[in-house]
Amino acid sequence: MVKTLNIPLVGAKRRAPSSAARVSRRPGGDVWLALVAVAFTLAQLVLVRPGMGLGWDETVYVSQVSPHVPAAFFSAPRARGVPLLVAPIASWSSSTTLLRVYLALLSGLALYLALRVWRGLFPTRVLATAGGVFATLWVTLFYGPQAMPNYWVAIGALACVGCFLRARADRSDRAALWGVGLSTALMAWMRPTDAVWTALPLLVLAVAVRGWPRPRLLVALVAGLVAGAGEWVLEAYVSYGGLGQRLADASRIQGGLGWNFAVGDQMRSLSGRALCRPCTGAMPNPVVMVWWFALPLLAVLGLVIAVRARRTATTLLLLACATTAGIPYLFMIGYAAPRFLLPVYALLAIPVADALVHLVTAPSRAWRPVAVTLVALGLAGHLAVQFAVLQATVQRTTDSHRAWAATAADLHRLGVRPPCLLTGHEAVPIAFYAGCSSVATSGHNANTTETDIVRSGRREPVGVLTTPGGRPPAYARDWAPHPAGDLRVYVAPGAGGGAV
Repeated sequence: MVKTLNIPLVGAKRRAPSSAARVSRRPGGDVWLALVAVAFTLAQLVLVRPGMGLGWDETVYVSQVSPHVPAAFFSAPRARGVPLLVAPIASWSSSTTLLRVYLALLSGLALYLALRVWRGLFPTRVLATAGGVFATLWVTLFYGPQAMPNYWVAIGALACVGCFLRARADRSDRAALWGVGLSTALMAWMRPTDAVWTALPLLVLAVAVRGWPRPRLLVALVAGLVAGAGEWVLEAYVSYGGLGQRLADASRIQGGLGWNFAVGDQMRSLSGRALCRPCTGAMPNPVVMVWWFALPLLAVLGLVIAVRARRTATTLLLLACATTAGIPYLFMIGYAAPRFLLPVYALLAIPVADALVHLVTAPSRAWRPVAVTLVALGLAGHLAVQFAVLQATVQRTTDSHRAWAATAADLHRLGVRPPCLLTGHEAVPIAFYAGCSSVATSGHNANTTETDIVRSGRREPVGVLTTPGGRPPAYARDWAPHPAGDLRVYVAPGAGGGAV
């Protein structure tokens, strides 16, 4: 197996570059990659409404650096990468539209840079197609302009594997070696555990395979993990009772990591469910799921093509990292969110694109029109499905965010204005919209006690949110109930609360 992994790579030192490599280094190659990135950015701005408001997790991340709202409770699994990413905007502006535009521009630039890493390893037409495949998935378009970590883990993974291969092929390529460290740090900065899973095949190769420049690559990978996850580890000892306790808390919040067959859950989430927990109900229409099954099949075809093109190790490494990146979200948690698999999709995009390009260029003249027609029809149908799911998801998400904003406006009319405190049903995002702090006495965000909540009610407005038919906790049953948006709020007497 070791010998198999040592198959020469395109562009290896002392080997004349292949025709594919020569084509991909032409000046026009960058133009095609840039056009894909620009189209991706514009599609985000047009199809994902910049003013649709912030989601639940986004409010947690943005609140950490925003001077306009109190910081929400930061639970054990979260990392500080996203707050630092949005800080250039969120630290001085409360405009969601401005933040979305900033993230859309940044995500487009990041896609271009990640694809550019692969020049010389694959033909430019393959890389441009790969960018198009990844960028047109509804989940990529939806989360590209959001203050969420998964897209950035995907970009880091794509760049990391490419830089790793370039550094392997040319020991004098210091830029590639730095790229390994920086892209690994980006992944760990966003989600430390995802970075470890994704980089696992690279670590194994750097340690175990004879003939690879092991010390340099291993140092770059480890340095990147330490640089990215170092703050998360230190914070574990400062605020979470140690690294082991933080990992245990993170596992508990995610339902207890272990053997959980979540493939079916991921399939149910393909219809646009941002969080499928609990993941029940019928499967989506088969038309919605076709691309999900086609992706691994085309990736395997891409591997067959890679063997013939003498870039087996390159494609194998992409598939290996995609596999390890997907393992925790397909087999170790009991729920699903489509964004979890973004790193898998990014890594599979290149072998999938290799297969698609081969299908429309390699067949004989007699079969080429058939192959081109089938691929064109398949891609057209794929785009139609992705657009339909994206539009429905954006509309549904916008409606829910507007409901939170309406509830916040009603709270202000009731006298629950900053400084204020909210707890109960959907308190975290509604508190962000209202400018209040949010607390909980149980669940994933538990950070206070009932006694502290009652005490807070004597000095500032405090509200307990429930569903219209829900019951408040015992300490709030004597508080005045009021409708607030689609919910009900029980407002503590005193400290200005309950004023209409």
